[in-house]
Amino acid sequence: MPVLQEFKKFILRGNVVDLAVGVVIGTAFTKIVDSLVADLFMPIVGVLTGGIDVSQMRFKLYGDAYLGWGKFAQSVLNFVIIGFCMFMVVKGINALHKYVLRDEAAAPPPEPTATEKLLTEIRDLLKEQKTKNG
Repeated sequence: MPVLQEFKKFILRGNVVDLAVGVVIGTAFTKIVDSLVADLFMPIVGVLTGGIDVSQMRFKLYGDAYLGWGKFAQSVLNFVIIGFCMFMVVKGINALHKYVLRDEAAAPPPEPTATEKLLTEIRDLLKEQKTKNG
């Protein structure tokens, strides 16, 4: 039974749930980028290359064996677009983080409590007494 309780604790931890949400969102985003590349960018590339469907381009190796370089090119374009989008997201988060930290840095530090002031006085008196005796 302890294994099941440990598994329940692991699954219900916030990190795992956040990761699961990230994977689902990432999968949906990948489908959007795939459609963007296949349905918008590649037809434009096809028009620029004289009506050639680049995604269907392949090179015959031998017999029925083909090297599908067009799908590979489309996958590379997908990767570049997703990488650029992730770069922009991270850049935006970093800018927001700097903005939030700037506001926190501008705020004056809180006034020490009465206990902290008393402890500081005791420390200073002990240092002073030590230098007189030492």
